[in-house]
Amino acid sequence: MASEISSFLLPGDRSKAGQLAIVSLARDDFAAINLDNSTGAVDGYAEGAVLNTRFGSFPHSTLLNVPWGSQVRASTVDTGSRGRKRRLDATDDDTPAASQDEIEKSDKQAPAKKAVVASSGFVYLLRPSPELWTSSLPHRTQVVYTPDYSYVLQRIQARPGTRIIEAGAGSGSFTHASVRAVWNGNPVSDEDVKGKVFSFEYDEIRYHKMKEEIKEHSLNSMVHITHRDVYRDGFNVDGKSPKATAIFLDLPAPWKALHHLSRQRVTADEQSGSDDGREWVSPLDPNQSVHICTFSPCIEQVSRTVTELRKLGWINVSMVEISNKKFNVSRERVGIDLPNDRGNTQSPADVTEAIAKLQKVSKRSQEFHKLQAQQNAKNGVSSEMEIDTPETTSKNPSPPRELEKQWLSGKLVTRPEADLKTHTSYLVFAVLPREWSEEQEAAALAKWPCGEEKGTIGNVTKAARKEEKRRLLQPKKRRTEGNDTQ
Repeated sequence: MASEISSFLLPGDRSKAGQLAIVSLARDDFAAINLDNSTGAVDGYAEGAVLNTRFGSFPHSTLLNVPWGSQVRASTVDTGSRGRKRRLDATDDDTPAASQDEIEKSDKQAPAKKAVVASSGFVYLLRPSPELWTSSLPHRTQVVYTPDYSYVLQRIQARPGTRIIEAGAGSGSFTHASVRAVWNGNPVSDEDVKGKVFSFEYDEIRYHKMKEEIKEHSLNSMVHITHRDVYRDGFNVDGKSPKATAIFLDLPAPWKALHHLSRQRVTADEQSGSDDGREWVSPLDPNQSVHICTFSPCIEQVSRTVTELRKLGWINVSMVEISNKKFNVSRERVGIDLPNDRGNTQSPADVTEAIAKLQKVSKRSQEFHKLQAQQNAKNGVSSEMEIDTPETTSKNPSPPRELEKQWLSGKLVTRPEADLKTHTSYLVFAVLPREWSEEQEAAALAKWPCGEEKGTIGNVTKAARKEEKRRLLQPKKRRTEGNDTQ
């Protein structure tokens, strides 16, 4: 039975009721809402469900059935029962006060009022995506941001059909991103889902909140979330192996959970819990290599994690730190004769322009003093004259603004952010090779016999080695004979 496809995977061309939507309030300010197609008053608003922002009020009815990315104008809303709450304190003895429940009941029975466009205020309605959800989700723990999880998913080779283990669901940022990475594009079926995310959360409150969000976002068939202490109980689900090939651990002590992520059962120590004697099943896929990433804020955690990884046979261990910085790109024009507009810098663009300007100023100054001296010699009276004839001013006229569009010329300038907006975290990566038994080695050797190939490059037989040795020694022998002759 095919389940409903999440709006994170296939949002469609237009918004619809019951769907998650992201409202863009400013460049880095987003709000996530579930669109409600209410037919009556909601929370006292006669237009139904209303989103209130600093840019105005937006009834959900104005956000429905519009193309993603549309600009939506604010509305003038009727507060309905909110404006009639003072009737509870009615002073007229002949008119009994109506209860608030009765007022709200009568509002819900009445049809929703049509929204009236306000004079100002607007927002943008955006389709949901893991990046926008990360910017708008309710924070329950430290969030794994887009620069980190995009790099992590690439390094652990998450692709359509991959089965991922995630420990430390937290606010669900990495969960939503990994679902999109493993989805193969086909309609989701509850019975047969190849790509899947197995998420584990220790805190019970965060677990229930995360489970509620997964259900609201229609990701139940793609995400299996479990309330568990993975340090003690491991990563199997209902006694069965997830057969994962990618792992992401966002835990305070990831080295305590690594003994569960192995090919063979590791003897439990005092930190990992006790060995209960039950049959152990590896949560990893035995037929593929497994890639892991641990997310730790302290270098001491990294050191202990790397030590444990090496003990358990993980290879290609490395650590990465990601720093995210935005660059603002603008177009800038530099020149002495430019108009005083935004983006223009009225200063010499280079040395040649500065020298030319100084020469013009010097020439005008000499002409001024020469004319002043002639005038003084003529009448013996000093006077100040400003020599700014059309001949001198017309040589370097200011360029008219209408001749060109300034954004089409000038050089591009990039300016980084003053502060680095990120949190320090260390990503540790490692690879665990696939299982390879002696029987598999013998079967491979029988199918591809090493050293007995015929007619192939790399044939290493006794005859070939003997011939190669003879060929290498022959030039040396000839040189020796030539020296003896001389």
